Amino acid sequence: MEFRLLGPVEARDGARRIAVSGTMMHTVLAALLLARGRVVSDGRLSELLWGWDPPATWNAQIYTYISRLRKLLGPKVDLVRRQPGYLLVADAARVDVVEFGRLERLGRRAMEERRWTQAAETLRQALDLWQGPALADVTPHLAEAELPQLEEERMSALEHRIEADLALGRHGQLTSELARLVGEFPVRERLRAQLMAALYRCGRQAEALRTFHEGREVLAEELGVGPGPDLTTAYQSLLSGELDNLPQPAPSLTSAVPAVSAPPVMIPPLPADFIGREREFDVLCRRLTSKEANGRAAFQPRRLLISGMPGVGKTALALRVAHAVADQFPDGLLYVQLRSDDGTVADCGEVLVTLLRALGATSENVLAPNGELARTEELVRRYRTRTAGRKLLILLDDAANELQLDPLLPDTTDSAVLVTSRNRLSAVPGSWTVALDPMETGESLDLLSVIAGGDRISAEPEAAHAVVEACGKLPLALRAAAARLAARPHWQMTRLARRLADPASRIEELRVSTLDVRQILSAALRQRPLSERDLICRLAVCAAGEFTAMAAAVLLRLPENAAEEFLERLVEASLLEAHGIDATGAPCYCFHPLLRLTAASLEDFPAEGELLRAG
Repeated sequence: MEFRLLGPVEARDGARRIAVSGTMMHTVLAALLLARGRVVSDGRLSELLWGWDPPATWNAQIYTYISRLRKLLGPKVDLVRRQPGYLLVADAARVDVVEFGRLERLGRRAMEERRWTQAAETLRQALDLWQGPALADVTPHLAEAELPQLEEERMSALEHRIEADLALGRHGQLTSELARLVGEFPVRERLRAQLMAALYRCGRQAEALRTFHEGREVLAEELGVGPGPDLTTAYQSLLSGELDNLPQPAPSLTSAVPAVSAPPVMIPPLPADFIGREREFDVLCRRLTSKEANGRAAFQPRRLLISGMPGVGKTALALRVAHAVADQFPDGLLYVQLRSDDGTVADCGEVLVTLLRALGATSENVLAPNGELARTEELVRRYRTRTAGRKLLILLDDAANELQLDPLLPDTTDSAVLVTSRNRLSAVPGSWTVALDPMETGESLDLLSVIAGGDRISAEPEAAHAVVEACGKLPLALRAAAARLAARPHWQMTRLARRLADPASRIEELRVSTLDVRQILSAALRQRPLSERDLICRLAVCAAGEFTAMAAAVLLRLPENAAEEFLERLVEASLLEAHGIDATGAPCYCFHPLLRLTAASLEDFPAEGELLRAG
């Protein structure tokens, strides 16, 4: 299936043109395609079809148009009703707008790396996708909303292609094309500067100077402004005689694009001792790259979530994935931590400023006219503008909730977002989640072996298994135990196993340097609302194994429904594990052993009387 929007709106199934007829049908199809995997609301469709004066039956008419499109497009395309509107899903389809964007990015990257021939050819392929004015047969309302951005993207690609041709010394072939384009777009200074370069390199210096003076007059008459940096730099280069070495490319006249800095790479290095998680790693990598690798249209936003309890290795897995797919994201790898070590949630404005500066924004770009930091809404707008059309991988580490994430998600599908969170963020639009459990026994032994030494594991296999079980197969605890062994080569594995065998002191044994299991787990517990903390403590002290909501209700003196809701909130926060059902069909729950020991050891949790006074 193929869709064309860069010209008349068309749908094709192989060589067969699908007979989508009428301006309204074309508009609905184009609006759904341009949304690129996002829901288009009924209200938005109404605006694009009829503007501010819809008919009384607008809702029924939209339903009719969608029904007709379903019949025409067939089973290869899903038109899904999803509140508050409709969603088009066609993963295997080719959309010329998406393909244009992909080729344009490849061409721009080739230019940044000074691969001029490849850049010119790739950008020429992108421009060849245009079959005339885009969205040629849609309503004026849709054209007004979408056409300016599409036309600007086309002109930018055209200017980049001319830039590459100039760098290749093709100025003689470009003068007539540039003269026509300057006549058509007289206030586009970059095109005029490129025409000046081509004329000068053809030995036509007087015409190049006249082109500048004509441009200055046009800008003054039509816009009331003087020449900008592109024209001014070109003019000064002509006057100073800096182009005497032609026909070598002259940066001042052939480089209308400002120097492009290296793409930002903010992600931390990969832990050298990363072990396991092969299945999750393969799935996440495929989800991030498969659509692009297969040349299919990327309709769905790539928003991948990694959830799990504290210390289970979410960030380590995310970093491994990010490093593995880095070459698929040529515009940069962004990283930001959304919570501090003590659990404090990062300020949204500060996070946006960090990301904007990584994307090239200056201090002035993040300030309001009064010199203060711009409002969050304005920072979000600038962030989404800078991420649009760029192929970025954005790693958002330790997200607190969906509200914190929403401003940080790009509007387009060009970028991918990888999120880690101990909470199960099921309300993030278009997301797909990998839930991490503690490691398997084999992976746990491998992790011990990598850090502490394989010979110690093989010399005392039973003690090694005992250490793994005492750590609950939690990667954070296993690293702490292995680091203790590595720092004490004179210890036998059996000695550490004995020290970990006592539950009363186990949590204190799992601390070495910056690896402190108790500190990290207790920080997660302290982030729960005050009204829940005493309940967690009492539950952890008394519930050594699996238990049901009814048992918890008796222990906590709560109604059973209230107890079950409380337990499910802990499951969603990865502080409790759901373990199947009992003989009566009731869900069973249990704490991870180390989380239970941590909760039971926190003496400064408020007592019940204090909770009553706080309320």
